[in-house]
Amino acid sequence: MTSHPAQEMHDHGTRLHGEYKVPGGKLVVVDLDVHDGLLANVSVSGDFFLEPDEALLDINMALTGLAVTSSAADIAAAVGAGLTDGAVLFGFSAEAVAVTVRRALSKATGWADHQWDIIPPSVLPTPVNVALDEVLTEEVGAGLRNPTLRFWDWEEPSVVIGSFQSVRNEVDPEGVARHGITVVRRISGGGAMFMEAGNCITYSLYVPQTLVDGISFADSYAFLDAWVMAALEKLGISAFYVPLNDIATDQGKIGGAAQKRLANGGMLHHVTMSYDIDADKMVDVLRIGKEKLSDKGTRSAKKRVDPLRRQTGMARAAIIGAMQEVFTERYGAVESALTEAELTEARKRVDAKFGTEEWLNRVP
Repeated sequence: MTSHPAQEMHDHGTRLHGEYKVPGGKLVVVDLDVHDGLLANVSVSGDFFLEPDEALLDINMALTGLAVTSSAADIAAAVGAGLTDGAVLFGFSAEAVAVTVRRALSKATGWADHQWDIIPPSVLPTPVNVALDEVLTEEVGAGLRNPTLRFWDWEEPSVVIGSFQSVRNEVDPEGVARHGITVVRRISGGGAMFMEAGNCITYSLYVPQTLVDGISFADSYAFLDAWVMAALEKLGISAFYVPLNDIATDQGKIGGAAQKRLANGGMLHHVTMSYDIDADKMVDVLRIGKEKLSDKGTRSAKKRVDPLRRQTGMARAAIIGAMQEVFTERYGAVESALTEAELTEARKRVDAKFGTEEWLNRVP
């Protein structure tokens, strides 16, 4: 019978160790052994706050005896059940403990567990950019490419709608014709993006889903963009997430994120931020409904978007450069490039899928 990797490590006398920094919270650390496929000698620690003191022992006891095959949800449930009424966890949660345990067991990964690549901006047709998101996500899921950060670039004015959006409800055909807009549908959900050359900063992260194992769908957005917040802070911009997927400052929304998880274990996290958007043209092309505006607390779509150019006074290339620099420093990333095979495959998918009326109008 094949032994579990965690069991093998224990048999060689090595304690298993996992760490997880809660986004906006504290560090959680777990050290444990594995005996006969069960967690043993569990010790949770960290710079979090916990009341009463005895609750730490309750957490350790709740984890002891759990199977190494327990899901993140099962582990979190066990921790929650083991706490007494009135116990207060500040800066962490039962779910954070579960992520840390899964990392110790090598079932979840952290940023430092991967070799990261960065693909700098290169001008490509918008349909090819969209197709590459599918191609590269599949490759990372299959282990054929390192986890990768790719910055987009393009020339033609475009609208990229979310996977589940209605073309009819999102795009004004007269505005599209008048401004020569290319309309394409991406694989991730979320809202429509109005993109002219140089008016946005768009990037895609292709990661294994192990990186967000045990992290809720909502929390994964902020987790995957923590480096961006640090880069913006370095540029003098204090940005924050507005649930579920908007990135904003006190002066307004600057961007939005979208995700797609594939069956092979790959995951796409996609972000577009407004750099120097033409708000008049945007509202001429997009149908931005009153219901959406009311939810955002504003009457005008123009007021929703506050471009980075005005907030920073910096060139778009300089902002992208600062983002690449922070990502490289944090995660030891190295510069990479798209291969000819990847570009060829993306172009094939444009012909077969992303450039077709059937795909564009799959939600009419």
